[in-house]
Amino acid sequence: MTRRIIFLLNPIAGRGNKSPVRDIIEQQMADTAVSFEIQATLPGGDYQHIRHKIVSEGVTDVVIAGGDGTINSVVGCLRDTGVNFGLIPCGSGNGLAFCAGIPKHPVKAINLILSGTALPTDAFLINDKFSCMLSGLGFDAQVAHDFALQGKRGLFTYVRQTYSNFLKARTYNFDVTINNASFSTDAFFISVANSNQFGNRFTIAPKASLTDGLLDIVIVQKMNKPYMLLAILNQIRKGKVSQSNVRHKGILYYQTPELHIRNHDFAPLHIDGDPEITSDAFRIRVLPAAFRLIRP
Repeated sequence: MTRRIIFLLNPIAGRGNKSPVRDIIEQQMADTAVSFEIQATLPGGDYQHIRHKIVSEGVTDVVIAGGDGTINSVVGCLRDTGVNFGLIPCGSGNGLAFCAGIPKHPVKAINLILSGTALPTDAFLINDKFSCMLSGLGFDAQVAHDFALQGKRGLFTYVRQTYSNFLKARTYNFDVTINNASFSTDAFFISVANSNQFGNRFTIAPKASLTDGLLDIVIVQKMNKPYMLLAILNQIRKGKVSQSNVRHKGILYYQTPELHIRNHDFAPLHIDGDPEITSDAFRIRVLPAAFRLIRP
């Protein structure tokens, strides 16, 4: 099949001016016989015009030059078209790209798009909202909400917001039903992971796979903050999947295709790193082989 690629470039993703990325795309693609065009991403996430091009012009690949939030909006809108998705990581965290083994350098990422394989990749739904990487309730979501308000993006800003929120972090009360068991817990945050990390290679769910049909659930329960830091470091190193006794305060790590959460304190929510309106109840379920991602 003759390939036709649309590159969607987020001009505000990550840091700085994205015109060098546009130049690299044009330079790399000029040496190929592949038909391509470059468009800007849309803040509202409505890509019906791309859907029309897929049908009417035979577009085979949509390549997203942006971060995890941009990936979420594009893939969520177009995943049912059968198009292949490629990534040029340009965000602040790039969690999905790093988990999938996609290089950050634009030239290497484009070479992978031209030579890699499009593989079925899982995603999940939080109530009716699409997520392709990692979402969560509590501390990390509050960081996402505060980060979105900053004038400057990038790793330094994210670290600063994380530190600021850590100093004032609180716990939230949740009822969780998972793997036919229910329990109540006070927790700093609950992460629902399809990929293995928050981004910037900070691993939170070491056992997570993009293709296993399971979600990895990490619950950081109430504990003193110095111990919490040690527990998270141990989680990053070992990440043991456990059906631990919830009364033993620490980090719980489960794998499941579905779970339910009652969010009594209306803990904040993020979906793929972007702040979202929270709810008092969530049904979360995996979507096996939800889209095709070009990977090594």
